[in-house]
Amino acid sequence: MSETDRDDTREVPGEAAEAADSAAPAPECPRREHFIPLRKAELVRLLIDDTPLPDEEPDYFEQLCTLLAATIHYEYHAHLEALKDLYAPFNPDCVTRELRKLDDEERQRCVPVLFDKFADLLQRANYRPLSRDEINQAVDVASDWGVRLRVDFEVFDRLEVYVRGEAVEQRTRRSWRTYYREEETDVPLYQRLVVIFRLRKDEDQHAVNDVTPVHIKVFKNIPKQDLDMLLPGTRFAMTLLDRGRIILPTLTGIAIAIFKIVTKVVLLAAAGVYGILAILGLIGGTIGYGVKSFLGYLRTKEKYQLSLTQSLYYQNLDNNAGVIFRVLDEAEEQEFQEAILGYALLLWNAGEEGWTASRLDHEAEAYLSKTLDSDVDFEVHDALVKLDRFGCATETADGHWRATPMTEALRSLDRTWDSYFHHHDHS
Repeated sequence: MSETDRDDTREVPGEAAEAADSAAPAPECPRREHFIPLRKAELVRLLIDDTPLPDEEPDYFEQLCTLLAATIHYEYHAHLEALKDLYAPFNPDCVTRELRKLDDEERQRCVPVLFDKFADLLQRANYRPLSRDEINQAVDVASDWGVRLRVDFEVFDRLEVYVRGEAVEQRTRRSWRTYYREEETDVPLYQRLVVIFRLRKDEDQHAVNDVTPVHIKVFKNIPKQDLDMLLPGTRFAMTLLDRGRIILPTLTGIAIAIFKIVTKVVLLAAAGVYGILAILGLIGGTIGYGVKSFLGYLRTKEKYQLSLTQSLYYQNLDNNAGVIFRVLDEAEEQEFQEAILGYALLLWNAGEEGWTASRLDHEAEAYLSKTLDSDVDFEVHDALVKLDRFGCATETADGHWRATPMTEALRSLDRTWDSYFHHHDHS
């Protein structure tokens, strides 16, 4: 999401956050994801175990997997080096020296390139960007913590949020409907969430030598309604109800005092000590309620801050350059798994006639559903593009795809690998 020109707030009464329950959206069914929730080594083992093969074929298949993984890894090494070079001038954790410093104009040109390259990597790892509407919806939904959060998007020079994996988790909470006894409630969450942002120069305390860094963070298991707590533009603010509970009793107490003093001077004098004490007690009790409400608000705020600190400690997976390494590794694994699953199904199940892309898509999704009990949206187009590029599958004139025989596929991958390091001696 790019920068926006408005503030978004969400309001929840101090100790009556449960009143907003009815406004919260019902948990949605998780959307289908491209992400294959397996390590590549596990997928290779599953494919071999699930298929009766001649004695030598598992060895050939493992060799093919090793060569395919190495080829994809080498290609991703180029992505890594390009991203490292792009990110170096904006890395807030950088400890190396910059021999050539970018001027302001060069830096401004590099920022969109960095964001675009990182977005491409995230999408290869099967993350998806959150739209402006999705972010606003998450910000607008009430939290259970009883505080109001204001997100000032104007502090950002650029902000983008990416997610992967939607799930519904049961968590314990208390509600007035159950007389504050613990109850289980469904909480929709993102299993992985990446935030990449750059603050405006005058807003970033980490800016060094007038260089505003780009911050990258990845989190796990973040409730959708708590997205705003991860943004540096978030501020605490009091709701109208919180203010009313503090201000109205205080003003009422002051009004009572003035009214009694102005209109009842004679009666106060005649009432004696006990009358005066009773009136002062009424005034003090009214003001005291306002003070108590204010202290209750502060306690709720402190409780939220403590929970936020604990959550970020355990749910923050990586930061800045570490996120790039993590996401690149995930992207590499996903690319390999898409290719090897497509190849194995074509090789062992499709026969000489082969399958259309849509048939392969259906078979791959059925295999993953049966094996993992997961509803994966298999990226058949990406898989076939890779297999075709590496010489592991071919398309017939009638639109069917056939796997290249394993020995021939091995030779093709070997030629591809050798071409990366081929040296021509012109001496």
